[in-house]
Amino acid sequence: MKIRYFDHAATTSVDDEVLKNMLPYFSENFGNPSSIYSIGKENKEAISLARMKIATILNCKVNEIYFTSGGTESDNMILKGIAFANKRYGNHIITTKIEHPAILNTCEFLERFGYRVTYLTPNSKGIISATDVERAINRNTILISVMYANNEIGTIQPIREIGLIAKKYGIYFHTDSVQAVGNELINVKTSNIGALSISGHKFYGPKGIGIAYINEGINFLRIQDGGHQERDKRGGTENVPGIVGISKALEIATNNIKNYNRQLKELRNYYISEVQKRIPSTKINGDMNSRLSGNANISFSGVDGSKLVEMLAEKGICTSSGSACSAGFVKSSHVLLAMGMPNFLAKSALRVTFGRENTIEDTKFLLDELEECVKKLRNI
Repeated sequence: MKIRYFDHAATTSVDDEVLKNMLPYFSENFGNPSSIYSIGKENKEAISLARMKIATILNCKVNEIYFTSGGTESDNMILKGIAFANKRYGNHIITTKIEHPAILNTCEFLERFGYRVTYLTPNSKGIISATDVERAINRNTILISVMYANNEIGTIQPIREIGLIAKKYGIYFHTDSVQAVGNELINVKTSNIGALSISGHKFYGPKGIGIAYINEGINFLRIQDGGHQERDKRGGTENVPGIVGISKALEIATNNIKNYNRQLKELRNYYISEVQKRIPSTKINGDMNSRLSGNANISFSGVDGSKLVEMLAEKGICTSSGSACSAGFVKSSHVLLAMGMPNFLAKSALRVTFGRENTIEDTKFLLDELEECVKKLRNI
């Protein structure tokens, strides 16, 4: 059975060129970067070159790039690191109700240590108001964390405006950019971003490698003890193949971003248009203007979203009913509920996220099977 993959927000395959660049560092160039002999020094140089490449793409300094195990670790490193280092200045953090669990659960952890967290509510389209962010600030606010683009509904937040507000009040500003990087060109300086999280496997890079950009002016504590790697901020032997891979994947994604978005938007718009024509009682979730090009999140009234995912999977079609990080938990999306959607409609959502290997023929197959599956579930 042919597999048709429409869940690129969950993960992507590793690009052939990325894999080619990584392979030597598994076998030939296997040295520990902290070693003083040649195969160690060569790997240290590979890390330095990767760091320079990433810093150039994000428009930041080389010493502001830290390598981690992924987006979740980057979020933890930034939020906990900033909170613990700056508690003498205040204990208030501002975030949103639609963040990834890596942010929400980290904030919940910090609340147990005496931090106060304000969780902002989005509007019905999933957009956070910059005005609401400013209103939530008080004299104890030390950090604002608002995701760049939502992993479930694809909405892109007013990051530049929020960054300006944070700058105005002298507050650190972090954005979880795991879904945005590779889909949007991000300039941390012009967007007023103080800290940012990235995960390699979201843009055709390897799993198990991430990036934390943290402005050199931000005071943060190390949360992972060990050796002196990453300028004493993140102990542990560096994942050299992953570092080489994520830098190459980011380079490829950046160079091809216009064509990539054009392809994804054409497929997504065709898919949404056909769903609206062929399947009654549907609702598009999220803002259609401020949205990632490949994201289509639609509620099918009277349908259990998880059952719909299962039925499509039996046809070789890979989709999801929400965040991959919430798989196995039978409950409505916290994102859709925060937008004010009734529980029955939130449970009927299907997320389709397009990628570069998707074709119009695959999309037509998806539409045919989706129409049939929705009819069957509604009859039940």
